[in-house]
Amino acid sequence: MISCYMKKNLVIRKTIKNEDVYELLKKIPAGKVTTYGDLAKALGNPSASRIVGKILGQNPNPIQVPCHRVIMSNGKLGGYAYGTAKKRGLLENEGLSFTNGIVSEFTKVRISLS
Repeated sequence: MISCYMKKNLVIRKTIKNEDVYELLKKIPAGKVTTYGDLAKALGNPSASRIVGKILGQNPNPIQVPCHRVIMSNGKLGGYAYGTAKKRGLLENEGLSFTNGIVSEFTKVRISLS
């Protein structure tokens, strides 16, 4: 039997598949970024940002699937399989700039995929 408390906090979570994450990444244009949480939300599981990050770390084709365009919700870079300096360089090549390690004008370059 499920208590009222459990019913209130019961959330059905959609399983996130690698292919779904990679398809969403392809929709992020150069010079724009999104967050791990934004991707998780767009995939139907808002609490799965760590899973999204893990999937991005396994990206077999970072040239076609631009995982460097995914950053933390506070505008900081987050991780990258080839190092954060490489991630920052790729984003700078796309026209982004940084102030104190945070994407400048973060709210203007952040896109939502949901």
